[in-house]
Amino acid sequence: MRTLITGGTVVSMDPAVGTLARADLLITDGVITEIAERIDAPDAEVIEASGRIVMPGFVDTHRHTWQTAFRGVGVDWTFMQYLVAMHDTVKPHYRPEDVYLGNLLGRLEALSSGVTTMLDWFHCAQTPEHTDAAVTALRDTAGRSVFGFGAGFRTSDPIETEVRRIRSGLLSDDGLVTMALALRGPEMTTMDIVAEDLKLAAELGLRTTVHIETGGTGGRPIAELFEHGLLRDTTTFVHANGISDDQLRMLADAGSSVSISPDVELKMGIGLPETGRMLAAGLRPTLSTDDSPAAGGDMFSTMRTAFAAQRGLDGTLGVRDVLEFATLDGADACGLGTRTGSLTPGKDADLILLRADDLTVFPFNNPVGTIVAAGHPGLVDTVLVAGRVVKRDGALVDVDLHALQARLLESRNRIAAAAGVALDGTWQPPA
Repeated sequence: MRTLITGGTVVSMDPAVGTLARADLLITDGVITEIAERIDAPDAEVIEASGRIVMPGFVDTHRHTWQTAFRGVGVDWTFMQYLVAMHDTVKPHYRPEDVYLGNLLGRLEALSSGVTTMLDWFHCAQTPEHTDAAVTALRDTAGRSVFGFGAGFRTSDPIETEVRRIRSGLLSDDGLVTMALALRGPEMTTMDIVAEDLKLAAELGLRTTVHIETGGTGGRPIAELFEHGLLRDTTTFVHANGISDDQLRMLADAGSSVSISPDVELKMGIGLPETGRMLAAGLRPTLSTDDSPAAGGDMFSTMRTAFAAQRGLDGTLGVRDVLEFATLDGADACGLGTRTGSLTPGKDADLILLRADDLTVFPFNNPVGTIVAAGHPGLVDTVLVAGRVVKRDGALVDVDLHALQARLLESRNRIAAAAGVALDGTWQPPA
């Protein structure tokens, strides 16, 4: 099976390929096999890309997808209010069906806005059925997803049996949906439990991801992990606001990765995104949208906030770096850098076509700069994952959105009524 994408402006994110003003891209059995000015492939299905930007799909390295039904409810919340609202008040009323619908609609939203790879940081594992529903939803979309199983916040409950069940019975490394372990971390549990969780992850061949920040206390959680020999090149540290320079260097020396959520970090008072300090320490930040109650779910606005915040601090960050955060660096952090993150012959064809003729970006003089500074989900015309077209001419393929949206609204209304939560933004949980 061959697909020829022809006549687009190719922003490959691969230095060896570069940015091509006009080029063709050939896909064979889901893999990019050739990029050139002209390609002759008479047997291939043709996707006409004139007036389009052809680029790698985005990679979101941290999203709590199960919360999709409560989009926008918490835009005024602090981080502590978010914890009380979503984890103490709302989550207890979630049934497996609610998890399924949140994950399904959230993953479809991400796909529609050009996120071809997403790490689902799942911490609504009330029962094995809740977990199975989350995984099933990811499988029922056509996206490339990493299911980050987490035991939740503020818990020391045993997780080994459930992790082994998921790893052996649900998820392997072969499909589009793979697995990671979302650690509780040193700020949520004991160092002994962190060590046990990391040992389990290593035994099962799982990458790990963990929330970390100091809350302005001057704490040294990374140094504690370092002193216990628990820093890994397979761990992504989420947020890392307030982490001192020497601890950031510890992460860089260990080969760890980092994920920033600039919109949520700024809005919820977690702290300034540490983009510049991470770069100075030798780390390549990756980007994430975090949670829909507080922020939007697209990588365009996430890139723009990260860019503007750091430019406002010191004027140094460039747009090329930001686009790498959202593609190449994100793929590396998910352990998928050899498969996705750039338009490179030999990699899977995870790519998106953006409308370059849309009035909001026309004329598209500086492709990378325009994508970062002015891009938006409305530009996403076509999306392919592993060579399969999942969005065409601005619409998701083979998805009955109206039916799914109706089901999500029913789910949301039931949970909100049971939890006593107003949906119009007037409810303010205690901090």
